Amino acid sequence: MPESILVTGGAGYIGSHTVRLLASQGRKIVVLDNLVYGHEQAIVDESVTLMKGDVGDRALVERLFEEYRFTAVVHFAAYAYVGESVTDPLKYYRNNTAEPLVLLETMQKHGCKVFVFSSTCATYGVPDSIPIVETNPQRPINPYGRSKLMLEWVLADCGHAWGLRSACLRYFNASGSSADGLIGEDHDPETHLIPRVLMAVTGEIEYVEVFGTDYDTPDGTGVRDYIHVEDLAEAHALALDHLAAGGESLKVNLGTGVGVSVKEIIEAVEEITGNKVPVKYGPRRAGDPDKLIADPSQAKSLLGWEARRKDVRDMVRPAWAWANGPRKGRYDH
Repeated sequence: MPESILVTGGAGYIGSHTVRLLASQGRKIVVLDNLVYGHEQAIVDESVTLMKGDVGDRALVERLFEEYRFTAVVHFAAYAYVGESVTDPLKYYRNNTAEPLVLLETMQKHGCKVFVFSSTCATYGVPDSIPIVETNPQRPINPYGRSKLMLEWVLADCGHAWGLRSACLRYFNASGSSADGLIGEDHDPETHLIPRVLMAVTGEIEYVEVFGTDYDTPDGTGVRDYIHVEDLAEAHALALDHLAAGGESLKVNLGTGVGVSVKEIIEAVEEITGNKVPVKYGPRRAGDPDKLIADPSQAKSLLGWEARRKDVRDMVRPAWAWANGPRKGRYDH
């Protein structure tokens, strides 16, 4: 039997792009997804096995390990709405921190010692300096970020205790869609900026709201590091190869190192679509930093990875193609 990899949350936005890449490389992929936010139609490679269920379902996870004898796990399964995490923190600590313990216990039992983790720049909180390096203090300001940081700590402890080797990949702002428009970003509710700006263009929403115009940035709007989802997928494949070859555990930022403002996103959408974006300007949201930009040099040094798409237009174009493609930017719900 070829080596099998378990991908949790593999029917989600970033997960599905990564699954497609890993499968195209000839790897045997089993996806475990409860389809609360994931989409069955996002699994487009027929060689991929999709199992519906939760990572906290001990009997199911045990059965999968017995059947497929996984050599590695790529863990995407998580809730990721920051505002919801503030109003319902226990939902986030249970799903993002507690339930993966079942997965890790099963890995320990079966001798599976490779774990690639979908972490986040939210573990840093409000940074002391920009660009953000991996040695920056991790002081998350919401339960979402804390739930992810807690799992990073768990992985480190498992490394010391039973030899688990892990890659914590701290994403910045995932964006874009597959180059062929076959899979893309479909969240419900949609909170990410680029798809919301496109939704304003297509009339799905009345306008896009811009929170704050008085930041300490060149145009007064918040600046973020937008990383293409297919670049993120490539980083996961490289992280798997690194760990499978006996490489040490690592924690790296995944970003472009380029900051893009909200106004620049809107301008890029207007340029590419040829349409004016209806905008409503509002006050800042509490806790939003002026800038969040990655220093991705550690990922290049340790994994040989670097974002290939650094112009935000390279994120907007495929997102616009997905919005106008056969699915019109939406999977079947």
